[in-house]
Amino acid sequence: MQTAIPEEIRLQQNRAVLVLVYGGEQKILPAEFLRVYSPSAEVRGHGPGQEVLQTGKSEVTVTDLEPVGRYALKITFSDGHNSGLYDWPYLHRLAYGYDEMWADYLKRLQESGASRLPDNHAEQTAGVHACGGGCGSR
Repeated sequence: MQTAIPEEIRLQQNRAVLVLVYGGEQKILPAEFLRVYSPSAEVRGHGPGQEVLQTGKSEVTVTDLEPVGRYALKITFSDGHNSGLYDWPYLHRLAYGYDEMWADYLKRLQESGASRLPDNHAEQTAGVHACGGGCGSR
């Protein structure tokens, strides 16, 4: 069984993607994914059923990575969130469960009628259709 501790942790230059390497295999974790699955109480709640669906995080980036002892990584995001400690087993779970977890997140967003777009972006595009305007309504 491979270890849960990544061999390498690298933040891409655009700060929108964290790369973890396990057993020579790169795992790509977008900042948005890391933010919406933050292990903080603000996101997870204090018990089952208290989770808070994170919305409007599509443009979030990582502003800081900080090791916490030998057991975790503290990630600070551009929206100011910094209270989650990503321990090695949790990061490993995120890395190897990405496809399923991301699909679940998108499903929950859709079911709640929420958006990945930040509120200010949603307001700017309100009323703009796929045709790029009001689709003939004048």
